Amino acid sequence: MRTRITTLLLSLSLLLAGCSGGGDGEDGRITLRFQSLAWQEESVTANKELVREWNAAHPDVRVEYVQGSWDSVHDQLLTSFEGGEAPDIIHDASDDLADFAYGGYLADLTGLLPERLKADIPQRSWETVTFGDGVYGVPFLQEPRVLIANADLLKESGVRIPAPGRPWTWDEFRQVTKELSGDGRYGVAWPLKEPVSATLNLSLSTGGKLFHRGADGKVTVRFEEGDQVVPRTIHDQVTTDHSASPTTLGSGGSDTLPGFFAGTYAMVPLGFSYRQQIEQQAPDGFDWRVLPAPAGAEGLTQGVSPQTLSIAEDSPHKREAAAFLDFLLQPDNMVRLALGDWMLPTGSEALKDPALRTAEHGWATGTALAGHLRSAPAQSVRGYPEWKDKVATPALQEYYSGAIDTEELRSRLEKDGNLVLARYQR
Repeated sequence: MRTRITTLLLSLSLLLAGCSGGGDGEDGRITLRFQSLAWQEESVTANKELVREWNAAHPDVRVEYVQGSWDSVHDQLLTSFEGGEAPDIIHDASDDLADFAYGGYLADLTGLLPERLKADIPQRSWETVTFGDGVYGVPFLQEPRVLIANADLLKESGVRIPAPGRPWTWDEFRQVTKELSGDGRYGVAWPLKEPVSATLNLSLSTGGKLFHRGADGKVTVRFEEGDQVVPRTIHDQVTTDHSASPTTLGSGGSDTLPGFFAGTYAMVPLGFSYRQQIEQQAPDGFDWRVLPAPAGAEGLTQGVSPQTLSIAEDSPHKREAAAFLDFLLQPDNMVRLALGDWMLPTGSEALKDPALRTAEHGWATGTALAGHLRSAPAQSVRGYPEWKDKVATPALQEYYSGAIDTEELRSRLEKDGNLVLARYQR
């Protein structure tokens, strides 16, 4: 009996040691597990260097770097939360946090973060990680969607070159893509393998909202005029003007680059970070430039889902984890992380850094757009992942290919979509 009790206690101690935080070592040091989703070489290097610098300066609180993957992060985190083995510090994206926050898996950071960090990041960014009355992550990297253009084709066409101070309207953009098309070339290639976030986020510029929260807190979908401008423009470019390639609608952003380099497409709407791939992969002599996305009634406004850093609710060392976040997101360090990922920092001080304001590689264009970025429309909508996968993605894919019309798209987004969301709001 005594042996069985001893074995049980040993098993329990091993289980607790494997849980969030890694526990305290025999030498009394605290160990924090930091799961990073950095994947580009420059970004991984920047993250690991910062972890080493922290560890050198904080011998009593050691941070262990754990490599995660964007491809499987949601399911992996859910499994680790339910199994009591979540990392202390969690790298994710704000549009993935809602269910984790409402499910009680993430710590409310309201009373943990230093005032410096709270003040440095604008309120519009904090809104992306606020669920109910709590703050469940720190938004630290963001990227607008921009137009990457073949500079030589733009020059040859004679079209007006847009700038953040004078962007194209959506009507003008449609006309420009027609002028850039012909002789086997398309004015634009829309890589819309994942069409929902691109459509919703760009639609903020035209007054689109789609998700409407009532006084009772429940969300309904309404596909109104402002929501229709962007999808109708893409639909017409593909099916009426033939100025957008139909074959790229099911492609990811990287899949369009060979055709872009070959001159098959004059422009490709992409996330700001794709500039790194373009710089690395473009053939010698290929001249490209970054242009702002078209503007609508709301100007250059776009929705974004920033990358975030959260703390697990089960972590026994929340204050130490918050101190590490404060270190990691000091302005100079935030610049290092932004440069490593070719993205924009959310911090106001970091955005002032000259390295992020150079014309080279379009950094200045991106920085000029930072003030126009807002919380993505679906940010706090419970049930959004199911609505996106089961309703919106197939409906938009069929619409963009010309298989259904605008009225059918509206019906499916609203009727079918509201049935899905209702299950999460009872």
